[in-house]
Amino acid sequence: MTSSSALRPQTIQIFLPLGDPRSIRVAEITTRIVQVIEVPRPQLDAFLQMPESDQVAVYFLFGQSEDGADPKVYIGQTGDLRKRLATHNKEKDFWQRALVLISRTNTLTQTHGLFLEWQCIQTAKQAARYRTENGNAGTKPHTPAPLEADCIEIFDTGRTLLATLGYPLFEPVANLPGPVADAELFYCRRAGTDARGEYTPEGFVVLKGSKGRVQIAKGFENHSFAKRRDELIAQGKIVIENGATVFSDDVLFPSPSGASAVVCAAASNGWLDWKNARGETLNDVKRGNGSGTFGD
Repeated sequence: MTSSSALRPQTIQIFLPLGDPRSIRVAEITTRIVQVIEVPRPQLDAFLQMPESDQVAVYFLFGQSEDGADPKVYIGQTGDLRKRLATHNKEKDFWQRALVLISRTNTLTQTHGLFLEWQCIQTAKQAARYRTENGNAGTKPHTPAPLEADCIEIFDTGRTLLATLGYPLFEPVANLPGPVADAELFYCRRAGTDARGEYTPEGFVVLKGSKGRVQIAKGFENHSFAKRRDELIAQGKIVIENGATVFSDDVLFPSPSGASAVVCAAASNGWLDWKNARGETLNDVKRGNGSGTFGD
């Protein structure tokens, strides 16, 4: 369905039209025609005055719950971006930032937009980093083969730009299986748990199917990691089955200790509690012996 380009060095340029790095940002790969523009909601009116807002576009509305635990996205396409974003500003409350994918040469057509919208929704649902606010996944539009090839290249560029701006919408939280990823698994088997995970550039991922403790340790009830565990249960990413908590999705944690604490339902030093198949701790493998104090 999709074709992600192989990882390779790339040069990305980010332009600040208002001079403020916290405001509108325009990102592009210098050798390609695709741009992704990040628009904070308070600067929407300023963006709608820019010429880039007057063309066919695929757009992404990003937001989250008040506690930041439930990131959301709405994906759309339009030939009238100014009208569509103005409508979403009036009618949709959840979003804080809009990211807009356009062509610098103004060559995207409605057919491009329909295919890219469908592809983006499908890939975002597969990655499952964000809860998609679209009512359904849509149907693949009829697209001539040459145009579909163009769309796949546009998608790959947009994917890279979104992730660079801090929105890895299409990236699985766990490494893809196979020799390219060369992932090393770590295991947490403390107090009856049976969890598997990966240490990645973003943090620590507890893999789908991992099992943790149901009973919360004394004194852990009010810990921030206990609250994170409750949130994951409420979201359905952890379910209770046969006397264990079971991860129904790959779940990314900022730190190894947060991951092992949620698995164990108790305070935990993830650098010691996660061990590889050889019995070596995460600390030994990734930081070396005698590294001093342990962080999260």
